[in-house]
Amino acid sequence: MYDIIVVGGGPAGMTAALYARRNGKSVLVIEKTGFGGQITHSPKVENFPGTVTISGTALADSMMSQILEQGADIEFETVASIEDKGNTKTVKTEEGGVYECLAVIIATGVKHRLLGLPGEEDLIGEGISFCAVCDGDFYTGKDVLMAGGGNSALQEAILLSDKCKSVTMLQDLDFFTGEESLQKLLFARDNVSSYTGVKITGLLTENGEFRGVEISIAATGEIKRLFADGLFVAIGLIPENEPFKNLADLNAYGYFDTDETCVTKTKGVFAAGDCRSKAIRQVTTAAADGTVAALAACRYVNEIKG
Repeated sequence: MYDIIVVGGGPAGMTAALYARRNGKSVLVIEKTGFGGQITHSPKVENFPGTVTISGTALADSMMSQILEQGADIEFETVASIEDKGNTKTVKTEEGGVYECLAVIIATGVKHRLLGLPGEEDLIGEGISFCAVCDGDFYTGKDVLMAGGGNSALQEAILLSDKCKSVTMLQDLDFFTGEESLQKLLFARDNVSSYTGVKITGLLTENGEFRGVEISIAATGEIKRLFADGLFVAIGLIPENEPFKNLADLNAYGYFDTDETCVTKTKGVFAAGDCRSKAIRQVTTAAADGTVAALAACRYVNEIKG
């Protein structure tokens, strides 16, 4: 029986484990793939306080080493369900694991919606990026492409246009779906151009390095090659919260519908990080959620134990 089980090994989950262990609670972290979450896609992290520059992978490794040093247990399994039994919870995994605890922190994060192109995943962090705040500086004075046409894509492109030589927007619809005010602000800039009604059909590489994309123009069927130094993708995020909707309400987009307290409708179940409804999704806000959720879980465990 653990005091707290953390589902997810990203920055939110590992920070939660750290704070729970520092408060003397027994902790198990269950991660299905690899520790670090989305941060591992960043070749350099330069916005984490106290660290001038570090790779996302190195930061994740450091965080994992820290929680192991603090005595947290880890399991590489996929959580299939969480059963609320009142003062205890049962966490079951697809691999057959069954773990008991007093409190659960769900920190499953999100995954970026991909274009679905051959070789795409190999280029993530090596020419393909998802975050202008995180990676935009690496493309200062260079040419970049932006896939997407909603508010997120427009906002990212505005940030990139301040630094990059050129920004080319690629939208599969015949129009941009983002707010008109953002469109006016973005397309008023001389270094911004766009294609609408196009589909990205392939990635261009040379010696394994990203060089651009191939697009198909729907209206004419024309195939065109666009060369660039980087491709930013903003076509949506996918939370993976469906297995836990019996414990925590989901909003219309599938995120846990909880506020900064990280408390859900189920006593002893908390949600932290990118998987919950929030305005800003960064490594620092994920870590902050982990802190809040862990301390709330620790208080709950103390109440249970009396």
